[in-house]
Amino acid sequence: MTQAEDDTGTLRAKARDHLWMHFARQSAFDSETGVPIIVRGEGHHIWDSTGRRYIDGLSGLFVVNAGHGRRRLAEAAARQAEQLAFFPIWSYAHPAAIELAERLAHYAPGDLDRVFFSTGGGEAVETAFKLAKQYWRLVGRPGKHKVISRSVAYHGTPHGALAITGIPAMKQPFEPVAPGGFRVPNTNFYRAAESGYTGTIDDYGRWAADRIEEMILFEGPDTVAAVFLEPVQNSGGCFPPPPGYFQRVREICDRHDVLLVSDEVICAFGRIGEWFACDAYDYVPDMITCAKAMTSGYSPIGATIVSERVYEPFATGQTSFAHGYTFAGHPVSAAVALENLDIFEEEDLNGRVRELSPAFRQTLERLHDLPIVGDVRGDGYFFGIELVKDKTTRETFDADESERLLRGFLSRELFEAGLYCRADDRGDPVIQLAPPLTIGQPEFDEIEQILRDVLTRAWQVL
Repeated sequence: MTQAEDDTGTLRAKARDHLWMHFARQSAFDSETGVPIIVRGEGHHIWDSTGRRYIDGLSGLFVVNAGHGRRRLAEAAARQAEQLAFFPIWSYAHPAAIELAERLAHYAPGDLDRVFFSTGGGEAVETAFKLAKQYWRLVGRPGKHKVISRSVAYHGTPHGALAITGIPAMKQPFEPVAPGGFRVPNTNFYRAAESGYTGTIDDYGRWAADRIEEMILFEGPDTVAAVFLEPVQNSGGCFPPPPGYFQRVREICDRHDVLLVSDEVICAFGRIGEWFACDAYDYVPDMITCAKAMTSGYSPIGATIVSERVYEPFATGQTSFAHGYTFAGHPVSAAVALENLDIFEEEDLNGRVRELSPAFRQTLERLHDLPIVGDVRGDGYFFGIELVKDKTTRETFDADESERLLRGFLSRELFEAGLYCRADDRGDPVIQLAPPLTIGQPEFDEIEQILRDVLTRAWQVL
């Protein structure tokens, strides 16, 4: 046994005995192989404890947009920690949080000028939910407390955010969750007929948006506080908005006096080629939630960016927002975020995504010749590949088949082939890709070849 194998075995034993893995079946780590242990990252590659190298096709978890191994981000963290390692923003402030708030407000559209920090995406969504409720109370309309989101959409796991999440299986173990969450159809055009739509893509945006208005009217506009939407919906497999969708949603929210929240925990900071994806789709929300790639994952942070309209009733008198987190706006995280945003500007990572996204799409669309590939969809550097049993009828896999396909074969085989990505079963079976924004055509080709090989073998063993 080599030293690396010995060290790996020791770490796996410790992990098995003490580390509770997130969103994971703990029983899967009881075997000798145990949990994969990632020890190093550089650029768009990661290495495990045995020395094997993999393409990071998911940017960690939609996070490491600037790529791994950025020494200057580590150095920015060290400089800040030496000067001021921690201080809360509870009635006090520090320069890093101030400068980062100003920077985010500058990037955000419209009058979204107020920044409430948290430590992650779920907390940012939780903040937006509570802000919406208190806002309506402060302006004299306390009955507006309900929220609308889309089917299969994921908006986080805090108890309030879980009420907005549209995945029943994720909510069931914790019910009753906070009341007031209602679901409408998502924008999966590939499966639109299952939601009752039979027209063309050109009219689909209006149809899907009108389902939101139907729900608002059914529940009563005086009871609906906010609509939460991701620019490109993650869960279910990268559903981009159809033409005119967000413009119609904005009209509906304005007509019925409902707040529009753009949940950009995944889509912000270059994933769709803009600082905020709402700019890519030409709409101005009332709030933006963001996290993940704000620091490219080098330190945790999240934020809820709020319009002057929502901020105004909190701005005077004795009113306060009784909400916060100890580590929100952490000096080290804020300093890292500022340095990370500098990298984005210096290397024009947003422009790179806009330029190369069509080539990424075209490369992945080569996979359409495989019998198991039903749809390739997404935008920017964020794509999903939906897998089917029958391309003609679009028949999907049942629960047992999906379990064998995704968990029993694809997750393991893709990783063994050198690609870390996501085989997602929160809707119909999908492989998700969201690589660092630094990759280009050679990496697109390598990803496509790995997928082609593994998906060909997957079809053969079904």
